[in-house]
Amino acid sequence: MTSRAGEFDLIARYFAPLAGDGRVRALGLADDAALLVPRAGSELVLTADALVAGVHFLPDDPPAQVARKALRVNLSDLAAKGAAPLAYLLCLSLPSQTGETWIAGFAEGLAADQRRFRIALAGGDTTSTPGPVTIAITAIGEVASGAMLRRSGAKPGDEIWVSGTIGDAALGLRVLRDGAGAELPAALRDDLVSRYRLPQPRLTLGMALAGSGVVAMDVSDGLVQDLGHIARLAGCGAVVDEAAVPLSTGAAALLAADPALRDVALGGGDDYELLVAAPPALGPLLAAASQGAGTALHRIGRLVGGRAGVILRDRDGGERRLARGGWTHF
Repeated sequence: MTSRAGEFDLIARYFAPLAGDGRVRALGLADDAALLVPRAGSELVLTADALVAGVHFLPDDPPAQVARKALRVNLSDLAAKGAAPLAYLLCLSLPSQTGETWIAGFAEGLAADQRRFRIALAGGDTTSTPGPVTIAITAIGEVASGAMLRRSGAKPGDEIWVSGTIGDAALGLRVLRDGAGAELPAALRDDLVSRYRLPQPRLTLGMALAGSGVVAMDVSDGLVQDLGHIARLAGCGAVVDEAAVPLSTGAAALLAADPALRDVALGGGDDYELLVAAPPALGPLLAAASQGAGTALHRIGRLVGGRAGVILRDRDGGERRLARGGWTHF
């Protein structure tokens, strides 16, 4: 068994240095609560996600990358709401054999992304568990009053857009877990693995879309499944042109080598890209937001009345549905 300091020593050593002291007043993590001071004319956006070793990350993933992934999946939710990051709460449950080397690496990962995304730790809890490492983060963002993006409100005829590329994370997990893509250059495999371990929350793009009236959510459980949520709330279906779904160089190479993995890319989850539905008239607004954020947006389909669910259409007009649309939590 690896020894480690007690709870309060760990907090003082590794987490108190991460505490906010501006508009986020964490009081040095010495109290049972923190103070948050929102700007006038703004609203607070709250979101929470939990990550469990062996479910959401591999037990031997580097602790700094685990920390950054745990924070970034929450930041992706803020991005989908058009919110700017402000603060987060961290609940960390650790098995007794988790040593301080792991905890120190975890704290270093948080510190790196706090600087990058301008967010501060406001408090939380640490506890021991007989189960796997479990990380629960509640992120708090800020958006102008009435400007928060929602996943409801789309209509038949709206165009469907997605940022970045799709499928990299799910394929990266296959590379790590199953050895997929052994015939590909190491650099391409590494790129896919990096997308699984280290999501890229589209905060700048989300904030550029705040108040625009578009419908948005992040792709966490798979493109097809998450698009199905938007379509269901709109009371309609969606048609996606498979050829229009953006793929990275690594994903395209892996799918060319093993076409059977295409459904993994479309339904595997962990992309953390932004999925947007908007009337065609808002196309120029989306193009301007994309250019300003430096993040590509790709039009991949349309919401359609008189149908339900998500239909995939190939270049010849053939249609199909995924047998399994995406990740399910239970």
